[in-house]
Amino acid sequence: MLSRIDARGVRDLALALPRPSGGGASPEVVDAVRAILADVRARGDAAVRDATTRFDGVEVDEPRVPADACKEALEALDPTVRGALETAATNIDAFARAEAAGDVEVDHGDWRVRTLHRPVERAGCYVPGGRAVYPSTVLMTAVPARAAGVDEVVVCVPPRRDGTVPDVVLAAAQIAGVDAVYAIGGAQAVAAMAYGTERVPAVDVIVGPGNLYVAVAKREVAGEGRVGVPSAFAGPSEVVVIADDTVDPDLAAIDLVVQAEHGPEGLAWLVSWSETAAGAIVDAVERITRDALRRSEIEATLASNGRCVLVEGPEQAVAASNLIAPEHLELLVADPAALVPLVRHAGAVFCGPFAPASIGDYVAGPSHVLPTHGSARFAGALTVDDFRKPVHVVEVDRDGFDRLGRAVVALARAEGLDAHARSIELRAP
Repeated sequence: MLSRIDARGVRDLALALPRPSGGGASPEVVDAVRAILADVRARGDAAVRDATTRFDGVEVDEPRVPADACKEALEALDPTVRGALETAATNIDAFARAEAAGDVEVDHGDWRVRTLHRPVERAGCYVPGGRAVYPSTVLMTAVPARAAGVDEVVVCVPPRRDGTVPDVVLAAAQIAGVDAVYAIGGAQAVAAMAYGTERVPAVDVIVGPGNLYVAVAKREVAGEGRVGVPSAFAGPSEVVVIADDTVDPDLAAIDLVVQAEHGPEGLAWLVSWSETAAGAIVDAVERITRDALRRSEIEATLASNGRCVLVEGPEQAVAASNLIAPEHLELLVADPAALVPLVRHAGAVFCGPFAPASIGDYVAGPSHVLPTHGSARFAGALTVDDFRKPVHVVEVDRDGFDRLGRAVVALARAEGLDAHARSIELRAP
């Protein structure tokens, strides 16, 4: 179930470890996404309706969920689930507001530079559906948007076969203060939010995870300059578990299964320098999978991107993880804190047996929208900064101008930009 790779004694890990399959976009996927985007851009709501019928198997004439539906869903929700959603929202909000606190100022006395943070006006949050229900993703995207000060937050989620959105998702939208929920999924949802239609307003930023088609659609509309999209590729779920022989094999195994149960095209890697631990964990994965409710999804993920990698020691284990740059990295070892400084590329790091990735998926506070398919090499988790822009404010008095002006003239002349130099010289005493 987890294919074995022995990397002990290997000098070049990059050659020994296979790149994960499934996260890259084939020409067929890109062409299909571009066709959907072009159709929505040309025909608006009619194209969205046709795509929903084609891909979700349901006709939805009015995609916007009635405003009262979110409030009614929250009031009718099981109190235990409501309490859990409110706990998660409180923790997410607290973390996001801490991220958002404070502008930047550098005061040189006679000249001062500030950076102000200004939120976008409208944000679109994509919430996956289909194989599972994700109220947590509503909170993990909409709550940071609100903390950033976004004026209007909308959510798109694939409709069920009866054309509705699950009540628990609507309840989460009510808790998060979402302005509108649309029963639209897939690339057509990204297109609707990027271009705007008769019913769906165009947004400034689109965030949220999704399948390959959704991730490619976000990349395409961002490349057109239509809308802002975080640089991370938020696609199918991934985990690398680094484990030694101090961990209960069942704990490491269940944490591999946790991410694999999201379905195909994801990634689940076990990395260890203990053959005994690795063998016990692999056996536990097989046993847990046999009895799992989402067995088919787990088996599909492990068949394509399930690996057990044997390494020489802790340093090589982290080096292997850095090459993969996983969405989630779990350090189930005797001293996880000692390995954290070695981590260069990961969306989020979870330390020890009591900090499984599922804690981060729901209630820890940071957003669970994380980089996948190696994009953790250059991008990170969704934060409030994905919903706002830095605006620089420069203030200079006469003394500061006199101090800075000569350098501007010299640089402008060196670049052959005469007007830049003249703009200083005309102000000189």
